[in-house]
Amino acid sequence: MTICVKDIHDARQFKALTGTSQEEFSQMLPIFTLAYEEVRQEQYLIKKSTRQRQPGGGQKGKLPTMDLKLFFILYYWKVYPSYDVVGFQFGLDKSKACTNVQALVPVLKRTLKKLDVLPAREFSSVDDLRAAFRDIQDLFVDATEREHTRSQDDEEQRKTFSGKKKRHTVKNTVISTIHKWILFLGYTVAGSIHDYTQFKKEFPVDGETDEVVKWFEDFIVWLDLGYLGTQKRYDAKAIKMPHKKPRKSKKNPTPALTEEQKAENRDISRVRVIVEQAISGLKRFNIVTHKFRNHLEGFVDTAALLAAGLWNWKLKCQGVTS
Repeated sequence: MTICVKDIHDARQFKALTGTSQEEFSQMLPIFTLAYEEVRQEQYLIKKSTRQRQPGGGQKGKLPTMDLKLFFILYYWKVYPSYDVVGFQFGLDKSKACTNVQALVPVLKRTLKKLDVLPAREFSSVDDLRAAFRDIQDLFVDATEREHTRSQDDEEQRKTFSGKKKRHTVKNTVISTIHKWILFLGYTVAGSIHDYTQFKKEFPVDGETDEVVKWFEDFIVWLDLGYLGTQKRYDAKAIKMPHKKPRKSKKNPTPALTEEQKAENRDISRVRVIVEQAISGLKRFNIVTHKFRNHLEGFVDTAALLAAGLWNWKLKCQGVTS
C-alpha cells in the first residue's frame, strides 16, 4: 500500500490525518526538507568512520519523497496509531514504522525550531523570561494532564498515579498568551506532583527569605485555584484568581461565596478559559490525548513539545503572533 499525498484533495480529511491544513503543510515542507538534510549530514559525520556506504546508498525506503516523510510523521502525531497499524497503512513492517518515527522526530523538532514556534522550556533568570515574553502583558497559567501506561515498577506506579484523575498520568505546566499562543511548556513530570509544587520548581522561590520573587512583576497572571498561595510568594502587576469557597465550621455551618464573589469568579473564568483553549489546541494531536504507550526515554516529553509547536505553527499561519 502506497499513500500519495497529492491524491488527498479533501481539506477536512487532510486535517483529520495530519492536524494541519494543506497550506500549512506546504509552507512547512521546504523547511522540513532542509532540516532533514541537516540531520542526515550530522548523523553521517558521526558514523562516518564505521560506515561502509556513501550517503544515499543501500536499499531505498518505503517513504521515498519528502512530502510523504512529513505526512508520515504528522499522521503519527495526529492519529497516534500503533506501529502495526501505521506500518500496514504505509506498507512498512512494524519495526520499520518504529525506525522511521524515531528517525523523523528530530527532523520535525528542528523544523519547528527553525519556524520559531517551539515554546520555551525553562528560564535561567528573570531577565531571560522578560526577554522571551517581551511586549506581552497577560500570562495564562494552567497544567495539562494526560494518561500514561501503568509502569511495572512499584515506585514508578506510585509516582505517576494521580489521585485527582484516579489513573496513571503525566503532566506539563502551560503558559499561554491572550491569543492562545503557547509561550512556555514545562518539562513532563509525574501526575502525582501538585500543579503549584511543580510551578515553584520551574519558577523557583527563595526558601531562605520572606522576599517575594520578581519572576512576574511585569505581568498580569491568570491562575486557577490549583495555584493557591501564589499571591504570597510571587510579585506581579496583578494575580487574577477565583475566590475559594470557605470551609465548613461551627461558626460557619453553611459556607458560601457572596454574590459579588460569584460574579468576580465568572468574570475571571470568562477570561482565563483562554489557556484551556490553548491546551485544547495542543491536544488536537492524539499522541497527547490517548494513553501514552511509547517506552523510548524522553519521548513522552517530546510528544507534548512538538504538539505545542504544531499548534503554534497553525496560529502563525493564521497571522497570530505571540
